[in-house]
Amino acid sequence: MTDILEHFSGTNALLEGHFILSSGLHSPKYLQCALALQFPTDAAKFARQIAEQNRNIEIDTVASPAIGGLVIGFAVAAAMNVRFIWTERQNGEMTVRRGFTVKPGERILVVEDVITTGGSTRECIAAVESNGGKVVAAASIVDRSNGVADVGVPRTELVRLDVPSYSPDVCPMCAQGLEAVKPGSRTVLAK
Repeated sequence: MTDILEHFSGTNALLEGHFILSSGLHSPKYLQCALALQFPTDAAKFARQIAEQNRNIEIDTVASPAIGGLVIGFAVAAAMNVRFIWTERQNGEMTVRRGFTVKPGERILVVEDVITTGGSTRECIAAVESNGGKVVAAASIVDRSNGVADVGVPRTELVRLDVPSYSPDVCPMCAQGLEAVKPGSRTVLAK
C-alpha cells in the first residue's frame, strides 16, 4: 500500500485541494490515475498485482468503463492473457459499443482505476450483463470509499483509503468559499 501511495505522490497523481469528482461529490483529495499510469511499466506492475488477487477466479474477459479504467483494464487483461473490452456512455447510458460482443455466460472481471461510490463500475456491470455476460468480480487500483462502495459482486483493490467526499450542499470547502475544480480542466466549477 505504501509503495502505491508513494508512486501516486511521486507522479503528482495525488492532488490536494477542492475537487469535484465524476460522481458529483466534492473532496479535498483527488487521484489522477492518468499520471500514475503514464508509463506502461507502472500500469503493468499494478495490473500484475490485480491479476494475482484474482488468480483463483475463472475469467474470460476484462471489461472497464471508459475512460478512467481503460489503461489499467487493458493491462490487467494482458497480465491475465484474456480479452479486453470496454463500455462507454452513449446518450448518458453506459453501453457496450465499438462492435464488441459478449457471449452468453462469458465470465467477466470489471476493472476500474479508482472507486469512490462504485457508480461507474455498477454501470459497466449492468451494460455487460445486459449483453449476456456474467460479471464474477470487480477490482480497482484504489478504493477511496474505504470498503463502503457496493458494486454487487466481490471486489478487490490494491489500496484502500478513507478519503472524505461530500455532497455539494454540505461540503465544508464550499462553505469556506474555496473554489472547486474538476481535475483535467482548469475551469472553476463552483465557489
